[in-house]
Amino acid sequence: MPPTTTSTRTRGAPQRLGDRVFSGASTGAGVLILVILAGVAAFLVAEAWPALWADSSEIPGGDGIILYIWPVLFGTLLSAFFALVIATPLAVAIALFITHYAPRRIASLLGYLIDLLAAVPSIIFGLWGAFELAPMTVEPTRWLEDNLGFIPLFDGPASPTGRTMLVATIVLAVMILPIATAVIREAFLQTPRLHEEASLALGATRWEMIRMAVLPFGRSSIIGGLMLGLGRALGETMAVAIVLSASRDVVSFNLISSENPSTIAANIALSFPEASGLDVNTLIASGLVLFAVTLLVNMGARAVINRRRDFSGAN
Repeated sequence: MPPTTTSTRTRGAPQRLGDRVFSGASTGAGVLILVILAGVAAFLVAEAWPALWADSSEIPGGDGIILYIWPVLFGTLLSAFFALVIATPLAVAIALFITHYAPRRIASLLGYLIDLLAAVPSIIFGLWGAFELAPMTVEPTRWLEDNLGFIPLFDGPASPTGRTMLVATIVLAVMILPIATAVIREAFLQTPRLHEEASLALGATRWEMIRMAVLPFGRSSIIGGLMLGLGRALGETMAVAIVLSASRDVVSFNLISSENPSTIAANIALSFPEASGLDVNTLIASGLVLFAVTLLVNMGARAVINRRRDFSGAN
């Protein structure tokens, strides 16, 4: 008789009660998430359906549902994109400093401080942006208008209050920084020690070791952390509503002007208390678009992560 292998004994052995309970609970949690997601999608579609098929004159603004949603969708994507542009190098740099440069005590303290930022309510970030950050940007935005006004992003005229899309993107970048940094930091800490030591033994400097061993290993986690932050930036409501002096029907790349495009979430929060009838369905239709955009972003991030997994530094 051939000897019984470990895998054969493991497959034939009965599972303990705790293992069965945990397996069932995990499967049930996964199914429950899918059911809730499907329920949310069904609710949004059902409530948005009257607005999707309503006459253009019945939609607020009188231009139809597409022209109603497009400006706020543009503002949502614009603010989230530039927030990600600002947060990406900061998150990677902070994670690298904590894991490979800072002394252990300082690294631990910085890690706690970054994690604490995630616990700050969004309304606090909004108040900070409106009353502290916005006045500080008035003079810099005037300088940008005078010297870089040929770039559409700084076309001007600069806002005298500082409550611009530029300030909103900075606030969003600060808000998504803790999430992205925490994920990237943990990925860098999981880099195989042998890879780092081998790079240093071959004569690489610390930066060369990071570039050849740490960054390739954590590339998929960097993308995942940034996509998590992007999901928060897309759906952020109160901070943008407080900071941004927005106009719902504006489509502009100008980051320093007083006329700024609004975002879907902020527009819903500001318009919903006074909405009734078809106006409510229109707002829910814009929420359906935001739901679809967020779902597509997460699916794209998952596809990128799965594709990069086979080419990570660990392989």
